Amino acid sequence: MKIGIDCRTILNPGFGENAGIGHYTYYLVNKLLELDKENQYVLFFDNLLSKDAVEKMIGDKKNVEIRFFPFHKYKHYLPFVFSHILISAALEKEKLDLFHSPTGSLPLSYKGKSIVTVHDLAIYQHPEWFPSNFLVGQKFSTKTIVPKSLKKAKKIIAVSRCTKRDIQKNFKTKGDKIKVIYEGVEFRDLPAKDGDTCGVVSKICFDDLKAKYGLKDNYLFFLGTIEPRKNIEGIIKAFCGLIKDDKDLREKYQLVLAGAKGWKHKGVFKAIEECSKNFDGEKSIKYLGYVPAEDKHALLKNASCFVFPSLYEGFGLPVLEALSLGVPTITSKISSLPEIARDVAVLVDPNNIEKISEGMRKILTNKKFRDDLSKKGALRAKDFSWEKCARETLEVYRSV
Repeated sequence: MKIGIDCRTILNPGFGENAGIGHYTYYLVNKLLELDKENQYVLFFDNLLSKDAVEKMIGDKKNVEIRFFPFHKYKHYLPFVFSHILISAALEKEKLDLFHSPTGSLPLSYKGKSIVTVHDLAIYQHPEWFPSNFLVGQKFSTKTIVPKSLKKAKKIIAVSRCTKRDIQKNFKTKGDKIKVIYEGVEFRDLPAKDGDTCGVVSKICFDDLKAKYGLKDNYLFFLGTIEPRKNIEGIIKAFCGLIKDDKDLREKYQLVLAGAKGWKHKGVFKAIEECSKNFDGEKSIKYLGYVPAEDKHALLKNASCFVFPSLYEGFGLPVLEALSLGVPTITSKISSLPEIARDVAVLVDPNNIEKISEGMRKILTNKKFRDDLSKKGALRAKDFSWEKCARETLEVYRSV
């Protein structure tokens, strides 16, 4: 088969290399090329500036070709023409046997055989979390493009059972058309440890990070975009409640938040300000902003506890990353998160601040419980691999 894959999210500046769909596409493509020597792959990009990085990613693999859409300049001036006519024409020209869109949508005029991956349906489930101008801008996509894409695709890959249920609920899609394939867990672009130099697991490296970011030795960690559905205000309130009447915990622990600012983020910083007032300006909460991959890994690995009581996740990769590093984790008992964490994390009602706070206290004050979560979490994470994801995806390719 000649299989085309939309890879624009891997290196497109509009998404960033660590954005969720780009992360998924990067690892899936790499594993597919590693495992499958029979089929021919055509990878599509629209940013010529990324050519060297793309060629480095592909290496010397023989069964792959890359294509850069030559009309990238039209993307911003004529977005509909670019996305639904020009891209479709480029795909048709390749005479593909199958086209895979990891973004959940297809060009409207494309008539070839296709599959799509759906990561989450937050915009359908909770439109109130998004700015009104964004919802207006996405109306054509949510009302027309996505429904038509899901109907047109021969198969739909959902990254969790939760996402599958949401697809069935919102689009009345038959269950046998949807295949649940979990993502894997792996960290890329990490510096190697070399003797006493700073590496991702070395003591020296973490000491450097503590100095760089002004961290205490012990901290609770959140990683993710600063936006309403991540429930960061709930984390802050739970942490403030925890340390309010406990001087020992207040002196020993810090809450560290990392991630780029998303929409409707102002409430988070107001909550930080309110909490800080109660403790005479102590640096009990640190916001680091966006952190690079190597810092993210070390910050996560050295955390006393990872806190991620999100209100909605299609998959919840940060939870899986924390579990894989043996970091005791608190997460939600709703959406896809119980699928990932099962009984190896503290599962809480994300709307119950007291329960989040209780989870924090139990992990921080009970070493046996903490160690048990660490071991079980690392073991659970081994159930998820990009190789498994690629093999199951390849089975879907063959089935259509």
